[in-house]
Amino acid sequence: MTMDTKNGDGRTKGRGIGLAAVRGLALALVSLPGAVLCFCLSLVSIGLIPIGVGLVTTPYVLAGVRVFANWRRVLAAEWGGVRIPPAYRPLPKDANPWARTFGMLSDPATWRDLLWLPVDMTAGFVTALLPAVLLFYPLEGFAIAAGLWRVFPDGYWYGFVPVTGQASALGAAALGLVLLFCAHFLTPRLLDFHFRLTRAVLGSNQGELAERVRVLTETRRDAVDASAAELRRIERDLHDGAQARLVAVGMDLGTIEALLDKDPDQARKLIAQARTSSVEALSELRELVRGIHPPVLAERGLGDAVRALALRLPVATEVSVDLPGRAQAPVESAAYFAVSEVLTNAVKHSGADRIWVDLHQADGMLRATVTDNGKGGAVIEAGSGLAGVERRLGTFDGVLAVSSPAGGPTMVTMEIPCA
Repeated sequence: MTMDTKNGDGRTKGRGIGLAAVRGLALALVSLPGAVLCFCLSLVSIGLIPIGVGLVTTPYVLAGVRVFANWRRVLAAEWGGVRIPPAYRPLPKDANPWARTFGMLSDPATWRDLLWLPVDMTAGFVTALLPAVLLFYPLEGFAIAAGLWRVFPDGYWYGFVPVTGQASALGAAALGLVLLFCAHFLTPRLLDFHFRLTRAVLGSNQGELAERVRVLTETRRDAVDASAAELRRIERDLHDGAQARLVAVGMDLGTIEALLDKDPDQARKLIAQARTSSVEALSELRELVRGIHPPVLAERGLGDAVRALALRLPVATEVSVDLPGRAQAPVESAAYFAVSEVLTNAVKHSGADRIWVDLHQADGMLRATVTDNGKGGAVIEAGSGLAGVERRLGTFDGVLAVSSPAGGPTMVTMEIPCA
């Protein structure tokens, strides 16, 4: 039993080394040309700003740099477990080219991206390539020892070993064994160092406390604005709906009192009308309360509340829930309304005929993922529904990530810290 466990651990370790080498090689092959292209285009476009051409091209070039950097952030999180949150300042949706260009150039995150590009094409390229070299280069040494050295009659250098015969070829194999031994210990660590180097340059260079203050200031302002807007909505709905109907009921009751002895038939009609108005007013009050805090959310929790929400959608929706318990009420409420807004967007704009919702908790985070098979193209823009969701989650230190290539599918992931 112990021997089987050891063998299993060895196979897992071997797969981890091989996977790290393949991922490092893929990163090296893609990152070098990508970083060089982005860096050169950025320099040329920024250099053309004085003659006016750069005002048009720079926003598009810098947006491409951000896409490239965000892609690397995703790989760092998925392949290395290294989180590098983006810290780009939002731009007005209707900004002109001048405002967009200098708005992006005044953003410290833009200059971190531009500084990261030459680092990625040099030190980043080397640290990504080394895991593959340490694992695959020894194979050449073994091949030379097996007789490949005979193909090179004038001699051959393997590393620092000059191969001129079988004895020196065995020396090349010995060097390959040393490299393979080093790969066993260094390959995963080198790839991890690559991602940590990326975080060191791409991550915010502000002090943690200063960055925290900035985020809290922005989220507090967003929370105040959202609360004021919600209060105005409640007041408007009460004034235009339930309040008007209750006033009408009161007037009807006064008329009924006057007609009760003179015209009983008319009084009975007004009683029926008052009953209908009171039922409608009660229904509107229930809908209003449901919009503030759904009863099913308070009574049954987030999972059942989202299931009930999915049942009311016109699109087939599958809900998967894996929650060990109840989160705090404010967190549940924020997650519920965030999922509701994303589902509404999917129904209205995606053209999907199927939606999947996944709710689970892991590592102290409540994670909600909404996926649809629609046409894609969803983006977080100022004034959009997704931007509102991002602001709502930001109040709780939550994050929103959107993957929506043209043609679909669209996957929106929301994370909120919770106990």
